[in-house]
This record gives sequence, C-alpha cells and structure tokens, in this order.
Amino acid sequence: MFGLVRIHQHELGLHFRHGDFHGLLRPGRHRFLSRLYSLTRDRVEIVSTLQTRFTHALLDVLAQRPDVREVLLILDLSDVERALVFKDDRLEAVCGPGRHAFFRTPYTLRVETYNINEFRFEHPQLETVLAHPEAGRHLHGVEVQPHQEAVLFRDGKQVGRLAEGRHVFFKGTGRIEVKAVDRREQVADVAGQEIMTADKVTLRVNLLVTYQVVDVLAALTVVADHAQALYREAQLALRAAVNGRTLDALLADKSVVGNEVRETLAERVKTFGVAVRSVGLRDLILPGDMKAILNQVIEAEKQAEANLIRRREETAAARSQANTARLLAENPALARIKELEALQEILAGAKAQFVFGSGDLITQLRGLIQRDKADDG
Repeated sequence: MFGLVRIHQHELGLHFRHGDFHGLLRPGRHRFLSRLYSLTRDRVEIVSTLQTRFTHALLDVLAQRPDVREVLLILDLSDVERALVFKDDRLEAVCGPGRHAFFRTPYTLRVETYNINEFRFEHPQLETVLAHPEAGRHLHGVEVQPHQEAVLFRDGKQVGRLAEGRHVFFKGTGRIEVKAVDRREQVADVAGQEIMTADKVTLRVNLLVTYQVVDVLAALTVVADHAQALYREAQLALRAAVNGRTLDALLADKSVVGNEVRETLAERVKTFGVAVRSVGLRDLILPGDMKAILNQVIEAEKQAEANLIRRREETAAARSQANTARLLAENPALARIKELEALQEILAGAKAQFVFGSGDLITQLRGLIQRDKADDG
C-alpha cells in the first residue's frame, strides 16, 4: 500500500511526475501511498552532493524552484563574464558563459567573478588556476624570458609592453597576440654568396654579422621579420662592396671590405630598430682553376724575390772582397797579418814543426811545397 524511497545524508532526490519536476526530496525516508505513487508516472532521481558540480538536462527548469536554489549555488554568467569556483579554498571549476550549478553542502563554496573586458587576468594563485583542466578553454598565458622584451597587440593594435614573467589573458576578448624579441646580441652567418669581382673573378664569400635589436617596436612593425631583413640587406651590401674591387684588392685587405659593409649595413638596418655591432669576412673561396693559377703567380713572385735577394747578396760579397784587396794593397803590414792568419788556419791541428829562414814567408812555403812534390816524383 506504500512506496518507500530512502535518501542518504549525502544525497538529494528529484521527484518527477509525468516528466515534470514535482519536488525535492531531502535526506531521510519518504513514503508514498500506492495510489499516489506509481512507477509508471513517478520517477525519483537520486543525486550525490559529493559531486560538487550539478548538471542536469532540466537545470533551467529546476533553477526556478526556491527549494532547489536553497541547496544549489546557481551561477548565471553573461558572454563577458568568467568565474572561478573554490571548494574549501581549492579551485573546483573555471566557468564560462552560461548557467552553472554547485551543491552548497557538504563543502564551503566561494566564487570569484571577472569581466573579460579587462582582458588581463591576474590572480595570487595564478599557477594553480592555469594548471586546472578547464583553464585552457578560457585563459591564454605567455612567458616572457629575462632576455626578451614583448609587445602586446589586441586586434592588431599595440596596447602595451610586457616585462619578464608570466602574463595571462582572457580568451574571447578579441585577437590577442604577444610578440617577443630577443634583446641579446645575435649572429647572422651570411654563407655561400657567389659574387663576381671587378676583374670578372667569381668568388664565394662568407660574411659574419653581429647585431642587436635596440628598438623592439620598430623591429616588430616596420618589417615582418627583422632577422631575415638584416640577412637580405647584408647580402646586398656585401655584393656591392665586392663588385667594386679586384681580386688583388680583396686579398690584400679583407678588413676594408668588412668596414665598408658594416657602414652600409648599419645605416640600412637602423630603420627597423637593429644596430650592427661588427662585420667580418670569414672566408674568400676561389674556384679550383683560379686557385691553381693564383698559386703559380705567388710561386713566381716568391722565386723572383729570392733571385733578387741572391743577386743582391752576391754583389755585396764582391764589393766586400774588392774593398779588402784594396786595403791589403795599400797596407803591407795588414797583408802580412792576413798571411799569418791564413797560415794559422792551414796548420790548425797539425803536429808538424817548421823552421823558416829569412825572406818572404809565402816564398818559403812555396819552396817547401815544390821540394815536397819533387821528392814524391
């Protein structure tokens, strides 16, 4: 004769009759007379309040009932509103536009509501909010490194600059774009440029450019890509410098070309916020046949230099001998000393003893040598 429905302490019952919501059943035992309760017309849905967020296909209907609003926290968010729901000071949900419902018990709920027209989102528990699975649907975060400077654009218009750190913005507030530029010194390697010199020799030149962004806004707005723009300008400046010189001039002093490229390049890249710190020609690569010819030229030049030095030394030696002969002829005593020095060198290390008589020493030596030859004969 009776129908019995038991609702536990952590549960609530939703009583529907003929598909329409009839009433809310709180924890306890509920009896219905059989003539008043029929399984064909009555239905009780039991929901757990431990599941903090309450979802139901008829939520919009249920939210109109005062008894339901007593047990549910209802959030009605407009298109420009977002909400954070905390359960016992722990982030439970990140809510977007629409109607959301949460059971008021057995937890303590706290709601923070934001207007996304203030498109920047700031919160003392920012990392916790971003780590929530629902945050990515409503929030967009960017990280600016210490060596970077970032510019914030909204719908293509600059609205501010961002310091280092994490910055978060609401989605759905227009096209938000953050462009960061590295403020450290950068190196551009302009490699493998084939250029013809003034004397029609084709070279492959490698250029090294060190640069730094000094005006971030100009680097982002004047050109699409400041690094590519600098690379292109470096190519043009290098080509102009090499085309106006012969191969010999290039090989004689590469630093002159580097300085010319630096001056030209610095003036061009200044318009889009870049400063050139240094420019250097790293390599000049000649074609194979030109390299062989150049080696032959260098070899011939060095051989000619060696011959010139050899002739110069021979001339100096002959001049020295002529001067010595003139001194000996003009000074008999000096000639005598030279004779004794020559004799000392001849007899160096010999054990023979010689006794000389009077007369010229050279004449006596000649006589001894002739006598020795006669004895041998």
